[in-house]
Amino acid sequence: MNGIHVGIASKAETICAELQALIDPEKAAVLPRFFKTGPGQYGEGDKFHGIAGPKIRKVATTHTGASQADILTLLHSQFHEERMAALFILVIQYQRGDEARKEEIFRLYLAHTNRINNWDLVDLSAPHIVGAHLFGKSTSILTKLAESPNLWERRISIVATHYFIRKGESQETLRIAEKLLNDSHDLIHKAVGWMLREVGKRCTLKEERAFLDVHAAVMPRTMLRYAIERFPEELRGHYLKMGKTVPKAR
Repeated sequence: MNGIHVGIASKAETICAELQALIDPEKAAVLPRFFKTGPGQYGEGDKFHGIAGPKIRKVATTHTGASQADILTLLHSQFHEERMAALFILVIQYQRGDEARKEEIFRLYLAHTNRINNWDLVDLSAPHIVGAHLFGKSTSILTKLAESPNLWERRISIVATHYFIRKGESQETLRIAEKLLNDSHDLIHKAVGWMLREVGKRCTLKEERAFLDVHAAVMPRTMLRYAIERFPEELRGHYLKMGKTVPKAR
């Protein structure tokens, strides 16, 4: 079966068969360009069935009892949608699990960040597993992830803090954002800007503006634009005059 090794557990086979019944060839032809799968691009070599996220989530929610072996099989699939299904299942299992199971999922997640290897996979899972697990605990792992040479681990470090923001706490987001100010990748610029915007939206605008007052002059342009997207026109103009222009990463 496509994307799955011979001899795998039947639950993973069932999930893959259900996903393959939803294949959209036209969309499958478009997604590799959207997710930058060409040589040297961030999603190099990824393969797609062409299935929308809500449909993948629907399949995943009917198989929330999948074993860890099934989940790992899916997570190691060459197909993006099969890895996404694995992450949807992990998020649901984390939310429903006891403390021991949550710890197990958290450790499994961090051990397989090389398979959480595109921005949508990070975004659907990092807040609900990494952020949720670290809330109220030591966040030193976020520092380690922010300093990683791995693009996806760096994105996990900032997007995971969305969970903190939803709880009304901005300190971790601002701390990690500061660490990523000089990151060279456009996907990190977008993620940091997004989280700063969320701080202004869900915590207080005062906190976001205080950060921008200090850092806007050195922030990559994309990061700044994302951060100030909801500002009134005059205020956007103020910060754009402070900001610098940084070429996009290829």
